[in-house]
Amino acid sequence: MNYTFTTIVQQEDDWFVAKCLENDVASQGKTLDEAMDNLKEAIELYYDDSETLPVMKKTYITTLQVAV
Repeated sequence: MNYTFTTIVQQEDDWFVAKCLENDVASQGKTLDEAMDNLKEAIELYYDDSETLPVMKKTYITTLQVAV
């Protein structure tokens, strides 16, 4: 079965850090594609031995403007 996960990617110096919002799994890579490929593998490994399938919730992503 295929699942769709929500991810955020941030560039930190020379690395791209990819994080999954549904399960807090993260990975990194030297390129955006590498970070996403590594995150996909990490998520697959996270659920590989699990008998519990992920519970998918609706996730909303937006921006918030704050005066600081």
